[in-house]
Amino acid sequence: MRLTPLSALSLLSMAVGISLASTAQAARPPAPDLSNAEFQQCLDGLKNSSKFRGVDGFTFNNYRPSQPDPSVIQSLNYQPEFQKDVWDYLSALVDKERVEDGIRAKHQWGNTLRQIESRYGVKAEHVLGVWGVESNFGQTLGKKPLFESLATLSCFDRRQSYFQGEYANALKIVQNGDIAPSDMTGSWAGAFGQTQFMPSTFLELAVDFDGDGRRDLVNSVPDALASTANFLDKRGYRTGEPWGYEVKLPSGFWAASNRKDKKSISHWRNQGITLANGSPLPYDLSRAGLLLPAGLEGPAFLVGKNFDTFYSYNASENYALAIAHLSDLITREDSSKTDFVTAWPTDDPGISRQQAKDIQQALLNAGYDIGGVDGIIGDNTRTAIQQYQSSRGIFPADGRAGQKFYRTIIGNMAPSSSQYDNQYGQPANSQPLNPAPADRMGQLIQQQTTNPTTYSSQPSAQPSRSGNTRYRRVTGSDGVVKLVRIDEGL
Repeated sequence: MRLTPLSALSLLSMAVGISLASTAQAARPPAPDLSNAEFQQCLDGLKNSSKFRGVDGFTFNNYRPSQPDPSVIQSLNYQPEFQKDVWDYLSALVDKERVEDGIRAKHQWGNTLRQIESRYGVKAEHVLGVWGVESNFGQTLGKKPLFESLATLSCFDRRQSYFQGEYANALKIVQNGDIAPSDMTGSWAGAFGQTQFMPSTFLELAVDFDGDGRRDLVNSVPDALASTANFLDKRGYRTGEPWGYEVKLPSGFWAASNRKDKKSISHWRNQGITLANGSPLPYDLSRAGLLLPAGLEGPAFLVGKNFDTFYSYNASENYALAIAHLSDLITREDSSKTDFVTAWPTDDPGISRQQAKDIQQALLNAGYDIGGVDGIIGDNTRTAIQQYQSSRGIFPADGRAGQKFYRTIIGNMAPSSSQYDNQYGQPANSQPLNPAPADRMGQLIQQQTTNPTTYSSQPSAQPSRSGNTRYRRVTGSDGVVKLVRIDEGL
């Protein structure tokens, strides 16, 4: 997300789950009960305030929300105790699938990217790195109505002054005719478009690169990519310099991670630092700082000014490292190995998005109510993992989806596979997983599977007294959760 000033970046970094520590999961607080009368009174006051000078009455009234959205206040105040280690964060953002999508995008938009690089001096793969991390190359843009979200944040809870400015700027974008009102959707905090600009950043730095007279970061990939390059350029990007590189520290070396303490390459050479493969450090960075995201035992990096521009896009070193690493893999056009040369200091590395989907499907097969399979390990999935761990005596029952848990739950499915043979995701010839006894829906499944009359998983099968009945939870449009046998239609 593009957020200014940095205090706003710090406030909203929780929206993308950025952190180094990994602890137990906290329950999401309930959505607050917001007064619509108070909300409308607030909007009446905003209409004539100085921040909304320049927003005409028609625009303000035409896109004025009829009621607040309590869920955005819930998100604003949600600071989960379960937070990601750097290896979990990187494995989810830089996996084989995303690298391959980036390589395809590089070739598809090659001419446009070359023109952007020529105009702004920003390497094409660095722009692609931002695009991939921010919206998965335009596949995940966010669905929250911006006017409703920003208006609610403008009138309730903390940081109202900041969000009032963003709300006014969002209205100005529509008033100027850059983006259709129906396309003004994004994150709960107000970021939107292919590369997730905040409204204030849009007004400052968005460009019309396709020449249609509109700065459309939602529907125009050229506009979005060029605007990102313009952002990086204005934040001090140095043409022709790498972001940095992975390095190897000499035996017995000690230093703190401090990318801001930049020194010459000669200094780092004299310290005995080499590239990760043992080659001498190149002299293609004017100055570089040492980054140790997991301490001295994990991968080490020397990073320059261009890494800092990635950081300015969203105030997190892990986030910037994800952009940097993804851009390198796209440059090499190699998705075969997404790890760094030095392994992370853990015996339980992170999982890819495909592995996350496999875990979610296995939990669904086991009867856990996690919603859909999307490859995102969120609150519902973590809660189910904790229940699964507790029911099987796995400690700590921390709700973390790492390689160990992946092997455990997939190992209970025979045969182990990430490819499922029917529309319900049930592997052929597999045995059903036992739901956690503490799970009431799981108990119901257990009761039903012990019924004398059971059914095969084959759609054409007749009732049989052998085998186990398999059920999965389905949430209807009315919100009612029911059990559906996996060999039945929805």
